[in-house]
Amino acid sequence: MRSITKEFPGVKALSDVSITVRAGEIHAICGENGAGKSTLMKVLSGVYPFGTYTGDIWYQGEIVEFKDIRASERAGIAIIHQELALIPELSITENIFLGNEIEHGGRIDWRAAKLRAMDLLARVGLDEDPDTQIKHLGVGKQQLVEIAKALVKDVKLLILDEPTAALNEDDSQHLLDLIRGLKAKGIASIMISHKLNEIEQIADSITIIRDGQTIETLDVAAGGVDEDRIIRGMVGRSLESRYPDRTPKIGEVFFRVEDWTIQHPQVPERLVVKGSSLEVRRGEIVGIAGLMGAGRTELAMSIFGRSYGTYLSGRIIKDGEEIVLKDVESAIEHGLAYVSEDRKQLGLNLLDTIKRSIVSAKLRKIARRGVIDNSREHGIAEDYRKRLRIKTPSVEAGVSKLSGGNQQKVVLAKWMFTDPDLLILDEPTRGIDVGAKYEIYTIIQNLAAQGKGVILISSELPELLGIADRIYTVFEGQITDDIPASQATPENLMRSMTSAKKKANA
Repeated sequence: MRSITKEFPGVKALSDVSITVRAGEIHAICGENGAGKSTLMKVLSGVYPFGTYTGDIWYQGEIVEFKDIRASERAGIAIIHQELALIPELSITENIFLGNEIEHGGRIDWRAAKLRAMDLLARVGLDEDPDTQIKHLGVGKQQLVEIAKALVKDVKLLILDEPTAALNEDDSQHLLDLIRGLKAKGIASIMISHKLNEIEQIADSITIIRDGQTIETLDVAAGGVDEDRIIRGMVGRSLESRYPDRTPKIGEVFFRVEDWTIQHPQVPERLVVKGSSLEVRRGEIVGIAGLMGAGRTELAMSIFGRSYGTYLSGRIIKDGEEIVLKDVESAIEHGLAYVSEDRKQLGLNLLDTIKRSIVSAKLRKIARRGVIDNSREHGIAEDYRKRLRIKTPSVEAGVSKLSGGNQQKVVLAKWMFTDPDLLILDEPTRGIDVGAKYEIYTIIQNLAAQGKGVILISSELPELLGIADRIYTVFEGQITDDIPASQATPENLMRSMTSAKKKANA
């Protein structure tokens, strides 16, 4: 790609960007959220068609002018977007072959499709019935279906935009091995990722983009490329620490969940949360660690107004009194907030403005006699824009126009606006660059410093070790350990995350 420039109304997303990818190599693209990485890949794949940008795309020795994504797919380029493009009501098989159906005599051969789907699912390490509807899969499993869908095509160049963002360490490693296997077959990959340890591990070359411009391309084989070197290129400076310094001021226990048991919404005989208990002190950041499918999200959502599954038993006690949270509205009224792991599906209405998104969880705070005070709404949104450093020319802009990190800040602002006592954060830094992560960690620590409690769910053990005061581990729906951060290590956390034996609290 040579001298690619792409503009949107009022914003130059790419300015004279160039990148060269060799056949059969794994080429990483790194940069902060909003740097232009995804925009560049949408130009390459025809999502932004020829004529909407300036510059040239050379592919297999000639200039190409893709008018749409189908044209790039016919040339052997497949893109897996950060925003999953699956249809929830269709099965895994139907999603994998949508637009690439296996047919005989003008009819779809569903038997052949299902067998092929089973083979593809095995390749990406997903043990699911191909007839399962997508809506019954978690975000991580949906990502694996997306990759299986891409493998159906005769791919020569595979573009992966944050492919491991929703995956745990084992699944991420499996995917990286899969990409290496494609490389061995001569397939080139372009990988966008904020997981710098994975980039360092797998990439042959790394192009760094900052503020819509190419900064440099690093040759990993030449040596001298590590996470600190990549960060320096991304943010234009060294980060002395990945986590802000903090001296916690932890008070008394104010929130307790006792013997919490939740039933699967579709499979009554399956318990997704089993007799689990936890507590949170004022000013405390409590981590929850567990492998994908362990029941972390199910636990959080069921506490937050029984948003997931069927309640069977258990009590919630806040400030010494038992409370019953039968729905989301009652959870908000009792001072709870929940930042979902899937900000696009559950955290935001992508048709809304930034302004409306920020105030949406508690509209009556800005209403007078049932009518929204537009001036107050704008003022509050503008205040959060400045405080959280949301990069946008105006709070009147659509939230869909923001980068992932800035969208996440809008979600945080939305729940901060409700003035919660307990903030539950489910993978709050998934798909976010190191600079934005640091800012979000600072926001979390500031909330704790105000005497609020924070529950932090994360698949990244270093993140939990870096920011949490205490860490619960979850295995197969059950809390298996309670470890002070000072005593926690990746090894003892993993041991408790993979053991069904319930241990005494530390």
